[in-house]
Amino acid sequence: MLIVLAFIILFHLATSILLFVATIHNAWWVVSDGDEVIYTDLWYSCNQTCYPVENSHTVAAAYLQAVQATIILATILCCVSFFVFILQLFSIKQGERFIFTAVIQLLASLCVLIAASIYTAENKSFHEPRLRKGTFGSSYILAWICFPMTLVSGLMYLVLRKRK
Repeated sequence: MLIVLAFIILFHLATSILLFVATIHNAWWVVSDGDEVIYTDLWYSCNQTCYPVENSHTVAAAYLQAVQATIILATILCCVSFFVFILQLFSIKQGERFIFTAVIQLLASLCVLIAASIYTAENKSFHEPRLRKGTFGSSYILAWICFPMTLVSGLMYLVLRKRK
């Protein structure tokens, strides 16, 4: 049981770290413009220097704001579910399931899915015209990798029972 518990904790921590990297790292969209490579995340576009995403505060960029909100919410929920798991580990009775932890983790999974889906569908609508000919970057791929990881983690918590 201790090995399973250690695996679940490590899996959850790996998921949280990947979510943090996907949220923070500036490689959701990559544009190679001649010799210059421009990396764009949810807030900034960077080559040698970083500058804010153009018109990110307008109604035209509401999709970007939705992606920002849901990926941050997913990261927060993933961290909260880890702390709730640790609390439940010491407080629930033997034989009970980690339902509350599972629900929070499944909500985090849903938020990652929403963020990545919106970014997939609407990424060209909020990029300035010279950045529209790019490709998806590593942070975007990490976000999609985090979706099944958070989903599996939430399902593991549904199945897991507290034992001696």
